[in-house]
Amino acid sequence: MRIALGLEYDGSAFCGWQTQPTGCGVQDHLERALAEFTQAKVEATAAGRTDSGVHAIAQVVHFDTEAVREPHSWIRGPNTFLPPGVRVLWSARVADDFHARYSARARTYHYLLLDAPVAPAILKGKVGWHHRPLDVERMHRALQALVGEHDFSSFRDAECQAKSPVRTLTKATVERRNKLVVVTLEANAFLHHMVRNIVGALVYVGAGKDPTNWIGKVLEARDRTRAAPTFMPDGLYLAAIEYDPAFALPSFPKHPLV
Repeated sequence: MRIALGLEYDGSAFCGWQTQPTGCGVQDHLERALAEFTQAKVEATAAGRTDSGVHAIAQVVHFDTEAVREPHSWIRGPNTFLPPGVRVLWSARVADDFHARYSARARTYHYLLLDAPVAPAILKGKVGWHHRPLDVERMHRALQALVGEHDFSSFRDAECQAKSPVRTLTKATVERRNKLVVVTLEANAFLHHMVRNIVGALVYVGAGKDPTNWIGKVLEARDRTRAAPTFMPDGLYLAAIEYDPAFALPSFPKHPLV
């Protein structure tokens, strides 16, 4: 049968989602935990392959197994064998045609950014940082140039292996929540480093280095060298995955950081 799990993890504790030869990926730890729990080899597939240092508050994975367990056991069992930086929040038996990655209709990321003179201590690794105040309204206006279907080559990592640079950005906001600047991006899918590259450009605009129409010009150039440097991964969170309601997946709890 096919099982779906909802995960959250602290990306600073791992070298990204994907399995690595050293066994440091979240996938490595989850598959080892599931193997311990089921006493059989398990291969897990995720909705999003987060990079090293990137967090997830709503990662969805699926795997196939012949093991028969009570529904709640698929939460408590794997968590017994997982390191403290990753936890299973919910489980569900799903149809055989459900696929964590290919069935996803949209993905949402939040980037949490502290703009303060002193770098964070308690929130180190959990938020990005810029040493000067940022103009959130300018950032939000500039970001609207990216909404819709576009060729995002200017915001794509040079090593990105996606077949096409075209993506559809359906939601793009920048707002201030307490002392944090929160960038929210929703799209059908994202390119490698796309969110961090967009955030880097927004910081340039928010700091007054470039005008609000600059991001639109960078997009039109389809040239990565025209954009800002890739921003740090610390404040990036995979925050939501949208599926057809017919799959009836459980909801994630609201996370206190976002």
